[in-house]
Amino acid sequence: MTVLLREAIGDRLRHARTTQHRSLREVSRAARVSLGYLSEVERGRKEASSELLAAICDALELPLSDLLGRVAADVRAVDEVTAAPTAPSIPAGFAIGGGQPRPPAEPVMQGGRMVPAVVGNDLADLRIQPVLSRRLSSSISPPDAVVVAA
Repeated sequence: MTVLLREAIGDRLRHARTTQHRSLREVSRAARVSLGYLSEVERGRKEASSELLAAICDALELPLSDLLGRVAADVRAVDEVTAAPTAPSIPAGFAIGGGQPRPPAEPVMQGGRMVPAVVGNDLADLRIQPVLSRRLSSSISPPDAVVVAA
């Protein structure tokens, strides 16, 4: 699984903007970047220059070093997951060779898990997919009203 840097940067920028409950229009005006170009950067379609990234980070009040550090951690984690060797699949408790039970397998990535939506600032909360191109089309919030049919 290959992660493109522009997609990882775009996901982190979009996450920062939506966490602040700000619109593309608001951030594009503050950064003095066209709305369409900012959208393309967030979707990972355009490579942003260092000047453009600095302007967007200033508009989001997000230090550029924080953005780049988080992106680096995301890419590193994806590299570790894809490079992790896969052991033969033997269920826990089954005997191996000399009759000793097999211990439960350790998780490949300790302290985190991949989830289907961006919900926080840690890698454990970042949605990672092979191409990072699918987005959720609906919110995860509970419905406002519950209707019970009798």
